[in-house]
Parts: sequence; structure tokens; C-alpha cells
Amino acid sequence: MANTSSAKKALRQTVKLTARNLAKKKKIKELMKEAEAAIESKSKDAQAAAHKLYKALDKAAKTNTIHKNKASRLKSTVQQKINKIT
Repeated sequence: MANTSSAKKALRQTVKLTARNLAKKKKIKELMKEAEAAIESKSKDAQAAAHKLYKALDKAAKTNTIHKNKASRLKSTVQQKINKIT
């Protein structure tokens, strides 16, 4: 258990940030599944689903939840799949 006040504050911050990061990562996974499903069904809304995903990835990369290169790589992969069906 934390003894000093600064250690207690650091623990509080870690708990908050961990919860926030996990929520962002979960949202990215859900949006990835939506985008993949739209691409698989060759739906017209595949680009719209991808746009939501891109926004979530950029926000997560901006706050260092995920690395910026990973966000870029995921966006590129999804766009390549979209380009194949169009």
C-alpha cells in the first residue's frame, strides 16, 4: 500500500488512466469488428465505418494509448481492404 501522499496520488492517477486506456482500446476493437463486417459484406457504409475507426485511432494515438505507427498501420490495412472491394 502507498505510504506517502504522492504515492497515493500516483496510484489514483494510474487507476484512472488505466481505465481510460482500456476503454479506448475496447472501442477500437469494436470499431475494427464493425469495419471488417462492413468490408466482408461489401456494404456501402464500409467507408463510413472506417472513418469512425480512423477517428478513434487518431485520438488514441494522440494520447499515447497506442503508438502512432500502430494507428497508421491499422488505418492503412483497413483502407487497403476497402480499396479491394471498390
